Amino acid sequence: DKSLRVAIVGAGPSGFYAAEELLTSVLSVEVSMFDRLPTPFGLVRAGVAPDHTRTKQVTDLFRWTAASDRFRTFYNVEVGSDVTHADSLRHHHAVIYAVDASTDRHLGIPGEDLPGSHSATEFVAWYNGHPDHAHHGFDLHKERAVIVGNGNVALDVARMLAKPADEQLTTEIPQNVYDGLKANQATEVHVFARRGPAQLKFTPMEFRELSHSPSVDVIVEPEGFEIDEAGQAAINASKSTKLVVNTLLKYLENEPNGAPHQIHLHLCEAPVEILGEDGRVVGLRTEHQEFNGDATTHGTGEFRDWDVQAVYRAVGYYSSPLRDLPFDDAAGV
Repeated sequence: DKSLRVAIVGAGPSGFYAAEELLTSVLSVEVSMFDRLPTPFGLVRAGVAPDHTRTKQVTDLFRWTAASDRFRTFYNVEVGSDVTHADSLRHHHAVIYAVDASTDRHLGIPGEDLPGSHSATEFVAWYNGHPDHAHHGFDLHKERAVIVGNGNVALDVARMLAKPADEQLTTEIPQNVYDGLKANQATEVHVFARRGPAQLKFTPMEFRELSHSPSVDVIVEPEGFEIDEAGQAAINASKSTKLVVNTLLKYLENEPNGAPHQIHLHLCEAPVEILGEDGRVVGLRTEHQEFNGDATTHGTGEFRDWDVQAVYRAVGYYSSPLRDLPFDDAAGV
């Protein structure tokens, strides 16, 4: 048998793209894919918000790969416990690890561990029906919530908190998640970004969709709307950045229409402490930032306390170590 045998650990998008590349480039390759979950597609299934059905359609691209007679999948198999790294190498010429980053990065500020301070990673997994988080409970009986972060995950969390649950009924939202969101009482959702308009990591389409619900007003707070020379250069160099800033300007100019839910976007505000009282979150303290001229910022010493009852941390994913593989604790790789 002269076939090249390759194992791929992880049935998410990167795993399927790797399999597709192998199957189209190497005629004699046989690919075996392993995943610890009972279902494929990783973060497309468990990371993309339920109402982003168009984004989830990327899985259609993977069906050709899955139909190949040179491709096999093994679900409910955890590499590192059910199958060891050595086992994989004994039966394959190469092993590709395409596992996700399943935990979150930390803010590293006081109060982060208070009840009411949540990982956006866990919240996203819960509302997508990830089996690891099916029984995770979130107290959604709070009127004012904060999301810290300036990427698409922050937008997803803000949208899921602000949109009425009934608007999710056309999606594949699990019943227990619908029941939880139905009890949601958030009327104000605040999103905080450390830097300015040119440094936002939103993708243009995701950012525009933030206002598609008739039940939600998107309000950009003018304080912190600052574009320095480096920021202008970034806008000029990137069509995506320009589109995000143009959308931001439209939100800034729009008058609120009196919708029952509001999403407020705050720029150049860095969280320095999650405030607690009686063992629960009662606020967030931020420090206003100013640009240094090179797209970096520094604190001004001007602090503000925000009256909120829940904080969602959306500042990046972090990988977990895998048995028998080297791991960089600092980089999370």
